[in-house]
Amino acid sequence: MRDVYVIGAGMTKFEKALETSLKELSGAAVLDALQDAGLTPDQVEAAYVGNAVAGLVIGQEMIRGQVLLRPVGIQAIPIFNVENACASASTALHLGWQAVATGIHDIVLCLGAEKLTHRDKRVGMAAIGTAVDVEATAEAAQAASEGTDGGKPRSYFMDLYAQWTKAYMERSGATPEDFAGVVVKNQHNGALNPRAQYGAELTVDEVLADREVVWPLTLRMCSPISDGAAAVIIASEEAMRRLGANGVKILASTLVSGNNHDENDPTAGSAGRAAKMAYELAGVGPEDLSCVEVHDAAAPAELMIYEYIGLAKPGEGPALLRSGEANLGGKRPVNTSGGLLSKGHPIGATGIAQICEATWQLRGQAGARQVPGARLALTQNGGGWLDDDSAAMSVHILEAVR
Repeated sequence: MRDVYVIGAGMTKFEKALETSLKELSGAAVLDALQDAGLTPDQVEAAYVGNAVAGLVIGQEMIRGQVLLRPVGIQAIPIFNVENACASASTALHLGWQAVATGIHDIVLCLGAEKLTHRDKRVGMAAIGTAVDVEATAEAAQAASEGTDGGKPRSYFMDLYAQWTKAYMERSGATPEDFAGVVVKNQHNGALNPRAQYGAELTVDEVLADREVVWPLTLRMCSPISDGAAAVIIASEEAMRRLGANGVKILASTLVSGNNHDENDPTAGSAGRAAKMAYELAGVGPEDLSCVEVHDAAAPAELMIYEYIGLAKPGEGPALLRSGEANLGGKRPVNTSGGLLSKGHPIGATGIAQICEATWQLRGQAGARQVPGARLALTQNGGGWLDDDSAAMSVHILEAVR
């Protein structure tokens, strides 16, 4: 297996871009990544394109990658279309990493792109709700996306997160104030990120006073509907040296599918297993990390993920947050980008957006949110829901090249 490096990163601003097409979003991210790597489109040898719901939202199926890349001059080469719920982009990166690591290709493009906004707000909500066993959940998912329970339309995943959160509160002592604290931290970070959808200086009381979505989740505790794209160029070491590129080494890339989650052992679920594999591949542990990007689709999930990936012991996620260690300026900042809660969550793009943030941190290019001397970064990106666990889970560990 060869070493693999991220040599270019590009990302659009995440926002509700109703008038911007998925092609335009994708093209902007790809061209930024190519420019960052010092490449032209004809130098890309293969492309892996992650997208989750274009078929449901805009009607584009089957050849999404070919359609999205042709306008920027990438065609004729192998183009792989990857759909894996919210883990679509990180899955695309995992497959691209395999291609370079095994010597099949030297320079590969990995793209994640999504357009969730629609003139009918129910369309995006319903699309997200299909990342479950639809036969088992059809009635509940439809009620959530249509708001037929008397509330506004919402993603069915917020109902699932609410159930998950109540169980977590019982076993950990976590409170709504803790969940609001996650929002305060991530909105602060998002305010420092020009590509983030949102960002503000909030108080815990302001977050708690938001409209309730489904108890105990208030509006800002839920990731927003977003549009956007993120792309990276990955390459072998020989190609990176030849190009004189500014690379970041991918120490580990893991992808697993979910299994029944064991509440008594937070590390037994998909996130814990993917993280354990990544730590073993990279030869590092959670204590070695400089910064972390996690899948905070709902605020309580961030606290749980602290435990799943070994940043905190079981039941001690709230204590880690309260300690300030996960804040910018803390021992191990989490979601310096603002996370999904503030940066936004265009689901097919999220995993590579995390990789972009990790790359910029390790290169020292993160501006006002820079973690001084960042050396190792971990990203965790999950997707879908099946039998009390994420259906797909990916973890990456990246290292600065000094």
